[in-house]
Amino acid sequence: MTHQIIKDLNWRHSTKKYNANKKVSKEDLTIIYEAMRLSASSINSQPWRFVVIKSKTARMRMSQTFAHKFEFNEPHVGESSAIILFAHNPEYKRENYAEVVDKGIEDGRTKPENREEAFGSFFFAELNTDENGNTSPWTKAQLYLALGNTLHTLARLKIDSTPIEGLDIDLVNQEFKKELGGYQCEVALAIGYQHTQDYNAKLTKSRRSLESILFEI
Repeated sequence: MTHQIIKDLNWRHSTKKYNANKKVSKEDLTIIYEAMRLSASSINSQPWRFVVIKSKTARMRMSQTFAHKFEFNEPHVGESSAIILFAHNPEYKRENYAEVVDKGIEDGRTKPENREEAFGSFFFAELNTDENGNTSPWTKAQLYLALGNTLHTLARLKIDSTPIEGLDIDLVNQEFKKELGGYQCEVALAIGYQHTQDYNAKLTKSRRSLESILFEI
């Protein structure tokens, strides 16, 4: 008997056309948002920000960012239930990690008297910071951990999705500069429910064989 997790992952695909009349429920959005918040990251850095585009005004702004390229992804903006911008902190500093440390104290994970000791893990962030203070390669990697976790969550909920790297990043970051607050969007995620004309839903799922990618030693 195939495990339910495997069934869910086999069910998931990148949706090519959405049913604009069917929306993700508020209850399911609450689960999705909490799953995103609980995503794993190196040293629990959580160097991300998520901007959810749902309103008509926000959708119009997002549509404008496809003016010059990747026009084929623009229909998702109007047809999906929501578009989520995944953004990372390009200059992750000690003060950013302080928020993580202090939240750990608030949650009872770290004792107040051990606050300074908790900053020991920040060494890994420093290892991934260049001479100009840029941490983008490292924080972007953490962002994709959150994206993967979100995709899995959506599959378990039977909610369709489409990761969108086909973005005019410069235009997106310019248009949503205020909402992003210094964070940099690298990828977006459309969520919703497939249209009957979603051709990709009818295609057989194909992946490399396990024998070609996994080696037990």
